[in-house]
Amino acid sequence: MDELRAIRIFAQAAQARSFARVATDEGISPQAVSKAIAQLERHLGLRLFHRTTRQNALTEEGLAFLESVRPGLDVVAAAIARVRTAGEGMSGPIRVSAAHSARKVLAGPINEFCVAHPELRIELLLEDGPTDIVAEKIDVGFRSGAMPRGQLVARPLFPIQQVLCASPAYARAHGLPRSVSELALHRCTAFRHSGTGRLLPWELTVDGEITRVEVPAHFCTNDPEAEVEAVAGGQGIGLIDAINAVGPLREGRLIAFLPELATDHLGFFIYYAQRQNMPRRVRAFIDFMIARLLGSTDFHIPAALFRKRAGRAR
Repeated sequence: MDELRAIRIFAQAAQARSFARVATDEGISPQAVSKAIAQLERHLGLRLFHRTTRQNALTEEGLAFLESVRPGLDVVAAAIARVRTAGEGMSGPIRVSAAHSARKVLAGPINEFCVAHPELRIELLLEDGPTDIVAEKIDVGFRSGAMPRGQLVARPLFPIQQVLCASPAYARAHGLPRSVSELALHRCTAFRHSGTGRLLPWELTVDGEITRVEVPAHFCTNDPEAEVEAVAGGQGIGLIDAINAVGPLREGRLIAFLPELATDHLGFFIYYAQRQNMPRRVRAFIDFMIARLLGSTDFHIPAALFRKRAGRAR
């Protein structure tokens, strides 16, 4: 038996003095109202109503029970009203999960959204490993790479290029490779996966297909921004994603080359748990971020930023 529902029906019937009126309000049959109250009486072990063909009146025990439960029902009704108001309003918290490097993408749009809705509270949690958004009570997640898996709603926002980069100083001192085969003659950087601990091979476009290439890693890290700084500092050649590379390329700290080897099969995604009754503030945030980032070219590397020809390795 659903005790709370039965008690609520009992209180409504006591106030209305009519099972039929309660049935109409609840959208159920009078027999269902009578059954719920009868079950409650059996559960309590006492009669709550005197039933006649003309009316249903409270017994003394029923009146005492009504006086005992009415304050609690009022508290529950007020709590439900507060939750409904909060869910329909544009105030309250929004928990957001993203990788550290994603802050370059998210900082501007999130600031715009917060300015438009100052009553909201955004909690941005930056972590590079996988996130269980249900267990960690995350409302919205952002990730770069492959499509997030699981019982999620995931949507790609824009593709992410991966391009070969070096510093101007490295290019002057060592030249740049002109083909995949010449990579073995150079110092290279690599990314170590935080979860598996293994070095990830480079993924390059070779003869129109994505090909994994093992490179001699003279510097490796599990942090994309640290790898960018290592390449910009002259440690070697790196395969850098456009989110981290576009700024240093425009500043002249990096050189991109061999555009024919670049890939864009990875993407930047927004994702969230599947649920029907999403708070309005979360839905508004998702819609805003999609409108702001879908098809964005802010982190696209144009052809003009690639060096026209790479110098032969020495």
